[in-house]
Amino acid sequence: MWISRKQDPADAGAGGKSQSAAIASRLNWLRASVMGANDGIVSTAGMVVGVAGAAVDTSALVAAGVAAVIAGALSMGVGEYLSVSSQRDSQKAELAHEQRELDTDPAYETSHLAELFSAQGIDPPLARQVAEQLMAQGALTAHARYELGIEPGRLTSPWHAAWSSTASFVLGALIPLITILSSPRPIAVPVTMGSVVIALAITGSLAARLGRAPWKRAALRTVAGGVAATAITFGIGSLIGQQL
Repeated sequence: MWISRKQDPADAGAGGKSQSAAIASRLNWLRASVMGANDGIVSTAGMVVGVAGAAVDTSALVAAGVAAVIAGALSMGVGEYLSVSSQRDSQKAELAHEQRELDTDPAYETSHLAELFSAQGIDPPLARQVAEQLMAQGALTAHARYELGIEPGRLTSPWHAAWSSTASFVLGALIPLITILSSPRPIAVPVTMGSVVIALAITGSLAARLGRAPWKRAALRTVAGGVAATAITFGIGSLIGQQL
C-alpha cells in the first residue's frame, strides 16, 4: 500500500523545498565523485601496500595494483548505478502518485499548496493566488517542487552518477599505484603512505567545503580512516609474507 508523503504545511516551505531539491541534486553528483576518489585511494593503497608487505616481486605488485583498480572501479560504478536507479524509481513513483491525486481532486491539491505557502507567512488570499497561478502553469511541477522537494525535469541520472564515481575512483587509485611503482623499493611503502595522507586530506577537506561543513575535522577523519585501513592491510600482508 502506498504511503503518501503529504506534508503538514508547517513543516514545508515553498522556497526551501525548491532550494533543497537543487542542493540535493548537486550533492548527489559530488557525493559520487568524492566517495569514488576516497575509495580508490584507500582500497588501492591497501592492496598495493599489503602486497608490498608480503615482499613479492614487482611484477606481482603491478598485477595486484592493476587488478585492484579495475575491480574497484567496476564495483563502484555498478553500485552507484543501482543505488541511484533505486532512488530515481522511488521519485518517479512519488510523482506518479501525486499526478493521480491531482487527477482525482485538483481542488484539494490547490488548497493544500496554498496552505504550504500560507504556513510560511504569506497572507492566505495571496497564497491562494500564487497556488492557482502555479497550478495553471504546471500542477505536477508545482506540487513536486514545493511539496515533495523533487524537480521533475532534473532527476538524478544513474548513468551520470556511475560514470562520475568510476572515473573518480580510477583517478584516486592511480595516486598510490603510481607512487609505489615509481618509488625505490626500500622506501616505497612510507612514500606511498605519505601520498595517501595528502590525497585523503585534499578529498576530505574538499567534500566538507562543498557541503559547507568544517573542513579540518572532515580532513582529519578521512585521513585517520584511510591510514588505519592501509596500515592494517600492510600488517596483514607482512604476516602472510613471513609464512610464505
